[in-house]
Amino acid sequence: MTVLPKNIIPCPHSSFRRFGGIIFFLMFLFLLDLAWGSIRIPITDVFNTFLGKGSDEIYSEILINFRLPKAITAILAGSALSVSGLMMQTLFRNPLADPYVLGVSSGASLGAALVMMTTGIIAGSAGSWIVVIAAIAGAALVMMLVVGVSFKVQSAVSLLIVGIMFGTIVSSIVGVLQYFSNPDAIKLFVMWNLGSLSAVTWEHLKILTPIILIGLILTYSLQRRLDGLLLGENYAKGLGISIVQTRIFIVIITSLLSGAVTAFTGPIGFVGIAVPHIARGIFKTASHRILIPASILLGAVLILICDIVSQILAYTLPINTISSLFGAPVIIWIILKRR
Repeated sequence: MTVLPKNIIPCPHSSFRRFGGIIFFLMFLFLLDLAWGSIRIPITDVFNTFLGKGSDEIYSEILINFRLPKAITAILAGSALSVSGLMMQTLFRNPLADPYVLGVSSGASLGAALVMMTTGIIAGSAGSWIVVIAAIAGAALVMMLVVGVSFKVQSAVSLLIVGIMFGTIVSSIVGVLQYFSNPDAIKLFVMWNLGSLSAVTWEHLKILTPIILIGLILTYSLQRRLDGLLLGENYAKGLGISIVQTRIFIVIITSLLSGAVTAFTGPIGFVGIAVPHIARGIFKTASHRILIPASILLGAVLILICDIVSQILAYTLPINTISSLFGAPVIIWIILKRR
């Protein structure tokens, strides 16, 4: 019988209490995100609108068609990016791995840029599927390159540098595309590249929501394999886990999640690094049965906070700017803690 280390076995009672607190805080932030903005809407009017008792048509229009899709997008994006970061940190056994740092988000940007700057199609238009597929393909390409190098490079630091170099190469290709594109296409791409939740509408959510939900379900189905990888490849093989198959699954799911989010919201940096570490710190466990749902909830919380802060500072401040302000200090803390 295989015995798991203590840090892989979560304490159920304390976990339930912490999950309850996070869910309550998430609901509070969700309502605050709906009420806050250039036009402040009282919480009572928010409830009345959703209960069908709202009498102010302007409030109803703002809530239903603008703020509610934006808040749902924040939850989906935060969940997807956090889970992607968690899987990549487990796969590479590197605390600084995430779609943004290892160039996967840059690959998604390249795929989207190829479509947007050559055809004029933008995310959320009639050609949404083309942009989404291109972004996922670009993310998968970079992810496969990084995984391929991981078989040759054993040092976590070296692999991190290789991932950053892949991201730099991809960003350079995007720069070349921008140089040869017309000004209108460049403007659209630059605005998209800053990151925005407000551009996502109900029509876009019909595409984004099922992709993210499928990716999250598939991630949770890998929890035992992820625990095995965390303990080392030899240990995982002893448990009957196929390392190659698991890596392929992680590449596909991570590309699906990060590519879809990047296609619709633009790159959102550092969420994938910060949230898994916050989850480990709160729940004091390395079990993916706990960390996956914890990362989903905490990722949603973080992006909602970023969206609220962006509206407090400036109504149109890019979400990527705020997420970097939260995520970059976490990276510094990780480096200092691990020396």
